[in-house]
Amino acid sequence: MSPRVFDLTGRRALVTGASRGIGQAIAEALASAGAEVAVTARDVNALEETCGRIEADGGRARAYALDVRDTAACGGVIAAAAHDLGGLDILVNNAGYEEVRPSLDVDEALWERIVDTNLKGAFFCAQAAARAMAASGARGSIINLCSLTSYVGIPTAAPYGSSKSGLLGMTRALAAEWASLGIRVNAIAPGYFRTAMTDVFYSDAAWEKSMLDKIPQRRFGKLEDLTGPVLFLASDASAYVAGHCIPVDGGYLASI
Repeated sequence: MSPRVFDLTGRRALVTGASRGIGQAIAEALASAGAEVAVTARDVNALEETCGRIEADGGRARAYALDVRDTAACGGVIAAAAHDLGGLDILVNNAGYEEVRPSLDVDEALWERIVDTNLKGAFFCAQAAARAMAASGARGSIINLCSLTSYVGIPTAAPYGSSKSGLLGMTRALAAEWASLGIRVNAIAPGYFRTAMTDVFYSDAAWEKSMLDKIPQRRFGKLEDLTGPVLFLASDASAYVAGHCIPVDGGYLASI
């Protein structure tokens, strides 16, 4: 297979939740592969670093304010980004929220914040992106950020696991429905990666040891471990892949 199948030159991509961590790394990787990238976050000023890093590497980036819980804004911002970019070929639904809490203590506000961000927001971003892709006749790729909790139950993470299990189901349903439009929908499921959102867990040495004991590769993920799978799913290298989720977890799911 020629390396050119991974080339994204001329493609237009949008990454939600791209101000830091996984979203920032994905946006940089797409730009490095040749894509022009639009990035979103709730605070547009928080995207300055991401855009600066992309542009310093010779890429092109545009920043937009977006809280994915606002479904009307999802449609408007993605339509605006597609207009500004001259079309849209790739969407990465990365924006997410997690907060652990015993299930007996979960209230409606927490449930809504997690599920509205991780599932409802992802759906309406995907819907808006698919409309833009279909209107231009683009061969589109939508990539959702699922989780290990899409597959296994994690105590104190019921709202998060519910949202990510739903996202896996949504990935499969949209893949089946939108294939006829030339739009592929897939996902990746990161394992244990240390980011700003998950940093609180890694301050507990006992937790770290217990997790590492469950990971066959005996290490936590690095952000660069995620960019290869994303580039695969975004590019023509995965032209016949639809409705699948790739766990990027050091072998965790295979060993339990």
